[in-house]
Amino acid sequence: MKAVIISRNGGPEVLEFKDIKLDDPKSGEVIIKNKAIGLNYIDTYHRSGLYPVELPSNIGIEGAGKIEKIGPDVKEFKVGDRVAYASMPIGSYSTHRIFPTKKLVKVPDEIEFDNVVTLMTKGLTVFYLLHKTYPVKSDETILFHAAAGGVGQIFCQWAKSLGCTVIGTVGSDEKIKIAKANGCDHVINYSKENFSEKVKEITNGVGVPVVYDGVGKKTFDGSIDCLKIRGTMVSFGNASGPLDLCNVAKSLAPKGLYLTRPSIAHYTSTREELNEASNKVFKMFITKKFTLNIFKKYTLNEIVKAHQDLENRKILGPAVIIP
Repeated sequence: MKAVIISRNGGPEVLEFKDIKLDDPKSGEVIIKNKAIGLNYIDTYHRSGLYPVELPSNIGIEGAGKIEKIGPDVKEFKVGDRVAYASMPIGSYSTHRIFPTKKLVKVPDEIEFDNVVTLMTKGLTVFYLLHKTYPVKSDETILFHAAAGGVGQIFCQWAKSLGCTVIGTVGSDEKIKIAKANGCDHVINYSKENFSEKVKEITNGVGVPVVYDGVGKKTFDGSIDCLKIRGTMVSFGNASGPLDLCNVAKSLAPKGLYLTRPSIAHYTSTREELNEASNKVFKMFITKKFTLNIFKKYTLNEIVKAHQDLENRKILGPAVIIP
């Protein structure tokens, strides 16, 4: 069996493709043969040390495949089941892995594995953003940063299906068409324009009730600026770097704003929550409320290149790793 290992924190060059040996699964665990693996920004945070992990460590939080062996007391899953996951413990960058069944979901036969690993982290993220963190209303105008990215493409289509007017930001002109094709009503290139001023212009000076911000450092202040009174700032990522400390009196108090820092873990902590979220994501995809266009596929031994492309913003949409 093969896996990607990090023995030290750093850039993509610290990723090593190595032989591994798995023990037998313990109670409540299964061995999965991965068929497809998700490539996500959080993986770069674990690699760099922004989100610390004990070293040496495997890497990757999202995968899909078939169960090859079950541990003692496993009753809800069997050998041959099509399954997927998007949570700790990390270790999806591998041909095979051990995983706890309490964080595993069954995958409908209608969905290919390549699509499943795009649906899990990205789809579950969109589900909690739109339905849990700030449940949107059909007549609202909302702002989403990085609208041409993997999460953004699903988010914008999903939000449009709910009746929202979607303002999206992108970092280059070539991404404007991608954002518009995926449902954005208005697209702002924030590398050329002041997006908070454009948002106020679009909303006739009122601002938006919610900003969904996975970019982080570069967009935080502008996001705060374009929120309306009692608006909600949803900060869920750090693509441009970690956030500075928030000055509550300066940033939140003047307009009575809400600030939240959610993650998938906060909304899938029980079996019931995980099933609700994954079933909704699968249903939305099967009924074509949104479509997927996988931008690129990498092999596991191309993982250094995959991380380089991800951090250099060369990946224009969902990308997957094939073991």
